[in-house]
Amino acid sequence: MKEQLKIYEEKMDKTIDSLMNDYASIRAGRANPHVLDKIKVDYYGTPTPIQQVGNISVPEARMILIQPWEKSLLKAIEKAIQTADLGINPNNDGSCIRLIFPELTEDRRKELAKDVKKKGENAKVAVRNIRRDANDAFKKAEKAGEITEDELDDLTEKMQKLTDKTITDLEELRSQLVEVRANGYAIDDEENELGVRCVAVAIPGADGRAESAFSISGLAPYMTPERIRRIATLALDARTDILADLGLR
Repeated sequence: MKEQLKIYEEKMDKTIDSLMNDYASIRAGRANPHVLDKIKVDYYGTPTPIQQVGNISVPEARMILIQPWEKSLLKAIEKAIQTADLGINPNNDGSCIRLIFPELTEDRRKELAKDVKKKGENAKVAVRNIRRDANDAFKKAEKAGEITEDELDDLTEKMQKLTDKTITDLEELRSQLVEVRANGYAIDDEENELGVRCVAVAIPGADGRAESAFSISGLAPYMTPERIRRIATLALDARTDILADLGLR
């Protein structure tokens, strides 16, 4: 049944990944390249992610600049953006496309708040449904004699822990991100795999954005708060050395 538990765990992960993608693509008054993530351009008859047909940058706080590898793609990119209905008119000057994000109005802020809450609630329902389906499957297995009653209790408990540790609330996520930025590292507290805790550190590129990362994992009983702090200190020192080697210190 461990394989089945893994299947339901992966379903929960996909639900949260989808929610995070939805949150990332929200247009909130600042230039957010993630609003383009789902847009595909007709590249010689093949639907191709817009990121693969040009360079996308944010030269100003409320502007996205799209410079296609081939100027012949400008019209196709412009059409794809218009079809996506982002609420922003692309400005095609013949060499690149600019997207100017309007400042948020109070009505738009309220609309976004409702949308964010709705997406979070939908994700919660999806996670609970996955838990229900898993528990139903485990109970059927126990009745069929495929697992013992103790194994049923263990699997049910693990599913509950997975549900409890899954973040679907945007404010909670924001709070954790603030803490991550302040500390310089992130902690996976059995969210990816029950019984395992992980310390992760991002490696920024020349533009300051994370381009890679590394992590250190251990069994949860041994990854105490004190040990996590010691590991995090060593990880941050290692990141400093890596940045120095890359000439980015």
